[in-house]
Amino acid sequence: MDRTEKREFVSTLAAVFAETSMVVVTQNNGLTVAEVTDLRQRMRAAGAHFKVAKNRLAILALDGTRFDGIKPMLKGPTALAWARDPVAVSKVCVEFAKTNEKLVLIGGALGVQMLDASGVKALSELPSLDVLRAGLVGMIQTPASRIASVVAAPAAGLARVLAAYAKKDEAEAA
Repeated sequence: MDRTEKREFVSTLAAVFAETSMVVVTQNNGLTVAEVTDLRQRMRAAGAHFKVAKNRLAILALDGTRFDGIKPMLKGPTALAWARDPVAVSKVCVEFAKTNEKLVLIGGALGVQMLDASGVKALSELPSLDVLRAGLVGMIQTPASRIASVVAAPAAGLARVLAAYAKKDEAEAA
């Protein structure tokens, strides 16, 4: 990389850090191209990104961002994973690290909160943002459906009573 490419890379990475909510730092000791490709595909499917970056350039991109605290984690062959949904990126990293010992979780940051590897693992055990939203919508809809059934119940009861009187009148007339 020449200087202009390095400057562009640092500015692009700094823009990413400004937009994202979670950054996970991993150490990739000997991952093959096929394994990294598989990891990147899993990340894309979860709405996350995975990038191997030179530590010096990543440290420059971290200056002035809320993820400034992860600088000490950037030693050795590291890679960064990030996403707007913190649970999604941590789940993919933890699941991949379970099946491949070459990827080691170092830690990460959720906004200004620094996390160690166990913190990232704990975050991965939470339900995803979509699951939480679905649960919230379900909780909101449940009382509405109960209210509708309670309001409709007297009308249905009245209709049954009127139908019974109508059948009784028909039976008496016959």
